Amino acid sequence: MEKETKKILENIRKKRNEKKISLLNLANAVEISHSHLYYIESKRVIPSIDVLIKIAKALKIEIKDLL
Repeated sequence: MEKETKKILENIRKKRNEKKISLLNLANAVEISHSHLYYIESKRVIPSIDVLIKIAKALKIEIKDLL
């Protein structure tokens, strides 16, 4: 996995924690399972661009803030 990809996935967890949103609540907002989001945050799964966009919208941030 590329260093840049790892940073994006780390930023998802960082932004979620900053906004005090639980893993389950974010997963529900994005319409994915909480286990799938957990795998994304733990760098086991690389999400599609569509999922990244949904995550950014659910966190009320710009997609660029994950980059």
